[in-house]
Amino acid sequence: MLVAVQCSGKPMVKDAFELEITTDSSAAVNAIDSFVDQLLCVGNDAQVILKAVEADPACAIANAQAAAFYLFTGGSVALTQATFYLNTAKANLIHANDREKLYIAAIEAWANRDIAQAIAHHEAIADSYPRDLASLHVAQYHYRNSGNSQGMLRIAEKVFAANCHNPYIYGMLAFGLEECHRLAEAETYARQAIALKRDNRWAHHALAHVLETQGRLDEGIALMESLSDTWEYGNPVFYGHLWWHTSLYYLDAENFAKVVEIYDRNIWGRAEKDNRREQINAIALLLRLELRGVDVGSRWQELAAYLQPRLHEHVLAFLDLQYIYALVRGGKDDWAAQMLESMQTHAEKVLPYMRRTWLEVGVPAARGMIAHARGDWERAIAQLEPVLPDLYSTGGSHAQRDLFEQIYLDALIRDRQYHKALNILEKRNAARGNIPVIQRELANTYSQLGHIDEANQASQLALELSQRYQKVEQTV
Repeated sequence: MLVAVQCSGKPMVKDAFELEITTDSSAAVNAIDSFVDQLLCVGNDAQVILKAVEADPACAIANAQAAAFYLFTGGSVALTQATFYLNTAKANLIHANDREKLYIAAIEAWANRDIAQAIAHHEAIADSYPRDLASLHVAQYHYRNSGNSQGMLRIAEKVFAANCHNPYIYGMLAFGLEECHRLAEAETYARQAIALKRDNRWAHHALAHVLETQGRLDEGIALMESLSDTWEYGNPVFYGHLWWHTSLYYLDAENFAKVVEIYDRNIWGRAEKDNRREQINAIALLLRLELRGVDVGSRWQELAAYLQPRLHEHVLAFLDLQYIYALVRGGKDDWAAQMLESMQTHAEKVLPYMRRTWLEVGVPAARGMIAHARGDWERAIAQLEPVLPDLYSTGGSHAQRDLFEQIYLDALIRDRQYHKALNILEKRNAARGNIPVIQRELANTYSQLGHIDEANQASQLALELSQRYQKVEQTV
């Protein structure tokens, strides 16, 4: 129920979270409520925020949220559109309340790529207006892309008590817990979120991370397949990302035909191919398939043809590392060279607190990715090895960034640096000992180092695991 209040001579209406919005338009508030719901459930109608602006063009928070909508999509065109709405929000600041002013400042900082300042404003909102879950959503997005898992969890914990009636907060808390390696708690909150709201796609995502991290392949496949009907009316990009997570279970179970099928049907086959996040879903899966020895045919060439707009974008180093790999594998070496040069230039111009991530981590890692894509294992190792511990700062989640360690490990094995490879494999075995490829690579590495008993044990376990997953596949 909308409740009108009066503040400083300008009408205000409370939204579904009992937060005051400076407007006299119930239609604008209804559209804002719908936008927030779409944001939190990762729905496919977030553009409903534009209806709020239509209903009240002078509503500052509606314009700021419209700007946020475009910033989420990324790219120079989206930035131009976001800037238009952001300028309108700022032009109406005189009528905005304190929360709205903080939110507008946060979105302006985001548009200026000053993510630290944006986070500071979102933290201030969490302190004074803990029921603003739209602000929390953006804050967690920034924390994740800054590699700050603790911040992502802390801000969710801060507002949990004020929102414990809301199913979305459980999924938001679950993902923060997962990224902080508190997997049992993450699973509890994610399952509670899904019990409260079955189509809670962010909670699906959090639980997928938990099960993948623990190597619970059969459970992961059963869970994701059972919920996949709810993804059909979700955000198209997130639809592809949830199927990407599903494909990781099949990949580890070595059902490569199923992984390729998911790629062709649910990821690239259904993607808006100019969308950067859809491209990342595709790249990250193709690369993993190739690391498992799967011939992906002409798929790299098909994908790379769409990557020219990414050359000078530089939203996150995490993204650039994958784009540049795909360019080389797709035969676009000239574009890859342009992108590397552009990354170097960008690294020298970014805000000082971001400079190290780009200059000392992102650019060397990009050289390593290019080297691996070209089969230059020695150079790939030399470039990736020093920066691996700091790659968290480039963005993405643990599951996504694990790709870089996989690439480094692949280069070590191919370059016959078995002692280094063994260190990584034994850590991976301790975390996920039921994955056939880990046991197979352990067996080979032990054998090369003359550890025959250990090699035989790992080889036998690899065979048993492969047979087990084949039987499961036959019964599905």
